[in-house]
Amino acid sequence: MKSHQKESGLKKLGAGTDNQKLDLSRIVFIGRTYEEYIGMFNLSVEQMAGKRILDCAGGACSFTAHANRRGIQASACDIAYEFKADDLERKGIDDLNHTMENMGRVADQYVWSYFSSLKALQEERARALHDCVQDMREQPGRYQAAALPTLPYADKQFDMSLNAHLLFMYSDRLDYEFHLTSLVELIRVTKDEIRIFPLTDLSGRKYEHLDRLLHDVQACIHSAHIEKSSYEFQRGANELLSIRLQS
Repeated sequence: MKSHQKESGLKKLGAGTDNQKLDLSRIVFIGRTYEEYIGMFNLSVEQMAGKRILDCAGGACSFTAHANRRGIQASACDIAYEFKADDLERKGIDDLNHTMENMGRVADQYVWSYFSSLKALQEERARALHDCVQDMREQPGRYQAAALPTLPYADKQFDMSLNAHLLFMYSDRLDYEFHLTSLVELIRVTKDEIRIFPLTDLSGRKYEHLDRLLHDVQACIHSAHIEKSSYEFQRGANELLSIRLQS
């Protein structure tokens, strides 16, 4: 399962797709629920009230859909969003079924407290997919086809940016330059704060260049700190990075 996730993750980032049409079969479209985002990023409705929030890359996550229902101005971007919602829904169902077929083999690499069973995990992933694609149908303007390290947004367009399971996760495939340029781009489009979760790769190893990365952007930020997340599913992936852009 790990090798499958790494391969699809790299392709989802759009490596090598600048001059060719993206192939839907090369994307894995699986996402997490709004509730998982709240736990991963230690968020609350009160913290997010009145803010413009970017989920980059959003995938099949339902954060944007449910945040907007709570009066939060959330948007998402992902390379997959160039495809129609119906096509992404079919792909997401196939991807989820494939993932669950293999999940039992690596179940010991996960913490089964948030999800009580494989069935519960599948139900939550299916709910995230359903809510995401339904919101794409009803509010397509919230979902922008785009991929780091270049985003189609204005400077400081968002108050907060969230990056889940993208930066650091594929550090065995994506080099330091990609991480640096991606973080600089997130800094460009964000006014107040960037939160990144988790700080590990798919094998559970913490990103080895984190200190260097923060050093190289220190002139552009106010502060950065690591905090314990209230959410842990992949074993050891239980920290988030909070980058403050102004005091």
